[in-house]
Amino acid sequence: MPPSAARRAWSSRGRRIAAACILIPLALPLAQCGKAPNADMVAANTQTSGDTFEDRFPAPQFKDRFPTAKESLAPYQRTAVAESRPAQAPKTAPSPVRIASISPTLTLPRPTERDELTTLVSMKSSAFPYFGNNPRNDAPFLNVGGGDRRGHRSLSGRVYWQSETYNDSRVLVHVPESFDANKPGVIVVFFHGNGATLERDVRNRQLVPQQITESGVNAVLLAPQLAVDAADSSAGKFWQKGGFKRFLDESASHLARLSGDPKSAQIFANMPVVIVGYSGGFLPTAWSLEVGGATNRVRGVLLLDAVYGELDKFASWIENNRTGFFISSYTRYTRQRDRELMSMLRDKGIAVSESMEGPLRPGSVVFVQTRDGITHRSYVTQAWTELPIRNVLTKMAAAPSLTRMASAPAAASR
Repeated sequence: MPPSAARRAWSSRGRRIAAACILIPLALPLAQCGKAPNADMVAANTQTSGDTFEDRFPAPQFKDRFPTAKESLAPYQRTAVAESRPAQAPKTAPSPVRIASISPTLTLPRPTERDELTTLVSMKSSAFPYFGNNPRNDAPFLNVGGGDRRGHRSLSGRVYWQSETYNDSRVLVHVPESFDANKPGVIVVFFHGNGATLERDVRNRQLVPQQITESGVNAVLLAPQLAVDAADSSAGKFWQKGGFKRFLDESASHLARLSGDPKSAQIFANMPVVIVGYSGGFLPTAWSLEVGGATNRVRGVLLLDAVYGELDKFASWIENNRTGFFISSYTRYTRQRDRELMSMLRDKGIAVSESMEGPLRPGSVVFVQTRDGITHRSYVTQAWTELPIRNVLTKMAAAPSLTRMASAPAAASR
């Protein structure tokens, strides 16, 4: 072959090789487009057709893990008033504060200064570690062994190891700077859903502490870590009789210290409670109402796309606690169960509303379906309204009967 022809042949061959190098890698991911994601459970103990854990909680969101024991929320945390800090002289001129009672925002003088605090507290009575039985089958919760490790096999068949998933005893505590333990107040207990951590999801993505502060209500937050970053709704110690009461009792001293007044522990030990359960948080919510031992302190329940089961427990609490309110907001994922619970209550002669437009009163029972396009994953910040926890607390504060109820000493727990 003449030299010029050879050069042309090699040039043409080089172009074909270069084109192949570009097109073949591009073709590989395209070949995967037709494959469906693996099915998994959205909430433990429940299988909802056409709705997978991957659908609701995309895997790329879970690359970063919860901080280790040596880490903290330092970038977001301000320090509460230390017990040894000398008292400041009363101010002669009023300074702006968010609230001084359970009522919405007021402007009143404040004798001392304290910064807002969001921090992690380890509590023995938190959901995990848990070494007891699963009440569903009365078998040990940790039902899998592998070498030195113990784990739990969920209903989906997946194994979660105790050391990785069920070993975090920390609780996210939030005390707004305007909180005053000497005024009528409320403790909000938030049970997060599946695939969550306290820092990344409860604080940063779902904005639960922010919603507490922005409500303008005299409220503090307790959010225990459940299964860490897992498709599992297990309730741990909240399955146990009296477990919720022990959790509230232990929290009293921590809240008193963090609020800047260690002597206020008895106040927190009697303060009314509102439970918020999101998604898989339905399970610890239901068991806390049924066997938790602090039923008379619970003045309200808010479920956010969370009625996956335990309907009898919710119905029983509503029927026997007509001074507390119950709200369930739902999407298509839980619509069938919500409607079933509505029917159960109506059969008992309990009035049910399907609108959040009216006032919130003792004994209010509200079910509200949200419009299409509202996703399950964003539900804690976008349900029937933006920031639904904030909305409910504001409605609670606007109801004089609920305000008086929150200011009265708690009745003996049963």
